[in-house]
Amino acid sequence: MNYRAADWPVLGTPARINTIELNQICDIADLAREDPDVIKLWIGEGDLPTPGFIRDAAVAALDAGQTRYTYALGVPALREALSRYHKRHWNVDVSADRFSATAGGVQAIMQAFQAVLNPGDEVVVPVPAWPNLVEIVGILGGKVVPVPYRTREAGGFTLDLDDLFAAVTPKTRVIAINSPSNPTGWIMPREQMIAVRDFARERGIWIVSDEVYSHFTYDGKLAPSFLEITEPTDRLIVTNTFSKNWCMTGWRVGWLVYPAGMSTIFDNLSQYNTTSVSTFSQHAAVAALDQGDDFIKSLVERSAKGREIICSTLDRLPNVRVFWPEGTFYFFFSVHGMNSGYEMARRILKQAGVGVAPGSAFGQGGEAFLRVCFAVDPALIEEGARRLETFLRDQ
Repeated sequence: MNYRAADWPVLGTPARINTIELNQICDIADLAREDPDVIKLWIGEGDLPTPGFIRDAAVAALDAGQTRYTYALGVPALREALSRYHKRHWNVDVSADRFSATAGGVQAIMQAFQAVLNPGDEVVVPVPAWPNLVEIVGILGGKVVPVPYRTREAGGFTLDLDDLFAAVTPKTRVIAINSPSNPTGWIMPREQMIAVRDFARERGIWIVSDEVYSHFTYDGKLAPSFLEITEPTDRLIVTNTFSKNWCMTGWRVGWLVYPAGMSTIFDNLSQYNTTSVSTFSQHAAVAALDQGDDFIKSLVERSAKGREIICSTLDRLPNVRVFWPEGTFYFFFSVHGMNSGYEMARRILKQAGVGVAPGSAFGQGGEAFLRVCFAVDPALIEEGARRLETFLRDQ
């Protein structure tokens, strides 16, 4: 028997679980997930398969018998490869014993907050924000304190640090940053990272930094990382995933970076959450890290084409406010007079045959927005943009 959300309290589930919001993106996707005529731009993933060299590494690991329980924090080869990867791209020296393999980026965020959050603690979060982050805080008994992004006249989103710091109270335990930001495409500048670091240091506040989209930038530079401007003993946890950079969404492998001296804490959290990440998947992840730089570059170039197509097409419409994303592979836009992104997303799906994510799925500030993922075949983006332009012109 399937129960509705309204029935959950009757079943005796805790109040913090009863308040979990249903995922509106999945709700829209479920309406036409199997429809071949719908151009599906709702979910945050590309349309390419996992590269052959990664699949080959998984097969080799399977053939070698890598199918048993393994280290809770990850196989040594993966943790060492993660250390090399961060040195190569950000020129930071992060020792292998500060990495933990996780079952995807979601679990990395879950473990990060499990490690530092007490019930009743507050987490300051710029919004709109990825709903998984917000709901994880609630599941653990914390409270999200939202800080709305501002928009610039010239287009694009920005975070006012006065707004961010004003949201901090004696109950604040964590400042959570997602840069590049899903869904807005905003990238936190290095000077803002330094200011947040200094502010957090002075008050003993943790920073949880989700840096999943660091490679997906369109100015030729990597997005800055908090690891570049912090010490191993700072209260910083960085979360990441193999899903986006290497087209591995279904593999469910991610990682986190924690302060020196916290290995035992994260070893225990891994033991009691998942025991360990799939062993052969970890060996595939090593191949991704060591051999996948050219593949990432090609993905970013492909996404740049999609970004240009969708943004320039809808920029022609006077009733659409276009915010060119600095990073990620998402286009977050608003339509004049639109009050409900959820209802508009349903109409676009039904009448235009394009699947988009409602901005309301990302919480406060997203209600009048829609999100498009442009990390797919540019030809699909072109057709999707054409359909959206035709539909939105008359709205």
